[in-house]
Amino acid sequence: MNPLETQLTYPYGDTLPDTGTVLDVAPGVRWLRMALPFALSHINLWLLEDEFESEQGRVRGWTAIDCGIGNQATRDAWESIFASQLDGLPIVRVIVTHCHPDHVGLADWLCERCKVPLWMTTGEYAFARMMSAGLPGADGTAMFPFFQHHGLSDPQMLEELKGRKSYYPTYVSAVPHRYTRMHDDQSFRIGAHAWRVITGFGHSPEHAALYCADLNVLISGDMVLPRISTNTSVFAIEPDANPVQQFLDSLQKYLQLPEDTLVLPSHGKPFRGMHTRIRQLQDHHAARLEEVLVACKTPQSAADIVPIMFTRKLDSHQLSFALGEALAHLHKLWYDGLLQRSVGADHVVRFQTC
Repeated sequence: MNPLETQLTYPYGDTLPDTGTVLDVAPGVRWLRMALPFALSHINLWLLEDEFESEQGRVRGWTAIDCGIGNQATRDAWESIFASQLDGLPIVRVIVTHCHPDHVGLADWLCERCKVPLWMTTGEYAFARMMSAGLPGADGTAMFPFFQHHGLSDPQMLEELKGRKSYYPTYVSAVPHRYTRMHDDQSFRIGAHAWRVITGFGHSPEHAALYCADLNVLISGDMVLPRISTNTSVFAIEPDANPVQQFLDSLQKYLQLPEDTLVLPSHGKPFRGMHTRIRQLQDHHAARLEEVLVACKTPQSAADIVPIMFTRKLDSHQLSFALGEALAHLHKLWYDGLLQRSVGADHVVRFQTC
């Protein structure tokens, strides 16, 4: 176990729901897991017991939080859930925390199958529509010249990244053509309880976490994870972004919640000790920033920084995020006035201490 994990409390220990099954984690809250075909092996999804008045009368069922990727294995797992884990009640609403494929991938299929609405923030919905459509600048091919501009020249690495150009449309075949907007600090009822939207930035355009004061439960999505640090990357579509700063600023919102809040993350196990985990994440980024700053005593591209920040071997999926994250840390230091940025005769962007 990661030593940092021992500073957190895991109320369910090593108990995990098997694929196609659920585990009750709070009154009216169920945990399910879906497999992922890359290094991040799973995503946690959540079902909230729901009841509300509609034009057709009183509706009872479950609100689904996030969907899994759009492949047959995930559809089959959902079919098992429908068949035996919902107490005979339907899915009545789908909420997606953010636009990444493991969260929104099956949203269109799930909404169509269950004839229910999709709820997202506008930033996440618009980005999902844009990415699934493969628009120029947002499609996978945009990463090649962008990362080359930031120092990636290894032919093998470039070849490995070619498989990433179809990553988003492979796992997100479609996004529903309509949605219900969520926004920061919005409160709405899901069944017997009020849930409040807490938006976050840096990991995705307008990430929505959900907090229920009655239950003292936070569905944190990818913003607060117990074991890994949330990816904060700069990509071609927003080349001058400062996501590390946005992420660190967003973490302050969660410090306003009780320390003993039960955190339901998208990856890893449910835990308590949120304030501790936020301090760990702050310390993690401070340490990475210091490493990058020291390295930049001589000119460094984002590609030069990757092996400093990531000492393990990376597959193509991990490499694209590692490059984006290395650049994000360079940008944070650049915006803070600690680095200067220049473009060399080889058209590569490099950073150096001022």
